[in-house]
Amino acid sequence: MFTWVSPGYFGTMGIPLLRGRDFNQNDTRTSPPVAVVNQTFVRDFLGGADPIGKTVRTRAEPNYPSTLYEIVGVIPDTKYNDLRGERPAMAFVPALQFPEPGPWAVMMIHSKADPASTMAGIRRTIAKSHPEILFEYQVFQRLLRDGMVRERLMAMLSGFFGLLAVLLAAVGLYGVISYVVARRRNEIGIRMALGAQRGQVVGMVMREAAWLLVIGLVIGTVSWLIVGHTAGSLLFELKAHDPLTVAGAAALLAVIAALASLLPARRASQLDPMVALRLD
Repeated sequence: MFTWVSPGYFGTMGIPLLRGRDFNQNDTRTSPPVAVVNQTFVRDFLGGADPIGKTVRTRAEPNYPSTLYEIVGVIPDTKYNDLRGERPAMAFVPALQFPEPGPWAVMMIHSKADPASTMAGIRRTIAKSHPEILFEYQVFQRLLRDGMVRERLMAMLSGFFGLLAVLLAAVGLYGVISYVVARRRNEIGIRMALGAQRGQVVGMVMREAAWLLVIGLVIGTVSWLIVGHTAGSLLFELKAHDPLTVAGAAALLAVIAALASLLPARRASQLDPMVALRLD
């Protein structure tokens, strides 16, 4: 894939030069043709060898003869026209060496100012010297943002359902542990009458919650392994199977389980043994 660019393009786009040199104003139609390639180009066509000084010949096309280009620089792999697509092998060549320049051009402008005010100033400047030129502009960040609507929607829905799942897990675990404590009041009363300390009662209830947590984590991990590949198509630059994410989610669930179980456990430790033994 060939792309024609002017000197300063890589700096404007924030693309670092890994090896060699950038284009300059001396790269014209009267100078030897040169090219800057990406890492995929080096791997696919040069077998990973040092590309600086090597040449590449293009195929002849209408209004574009076969040309031999010398590689003078290497840049990292970048996306081209699709954020979700693969990083293709690319070769950039100087726009000043294009054999048949057309009546139009594309400019990339890097500015920290407001886009509307920046373009208004550029429009006035061009109109002073070339009022016949027509142009339109698009904000690159806005194009990227609009191209990631699906990813943003997925993130919002995932966050909402994640919070909902956390709430349901906390409420459900609290209800289950409270029910278990209610069913075992007689047992707890007997244990306390025989000398069990409050800390021991709390530990017993917390162990019940720990077993429920372990069962839930096992089921959740298996489900994650099964459906992870399906969710992977909806993610951008994220791995569907990320051990750190799963470990963080498990740790968060453990904290929620501990907090949701603590209140029933403390309530169980404060039972009066005589009252608990009289309960059916």
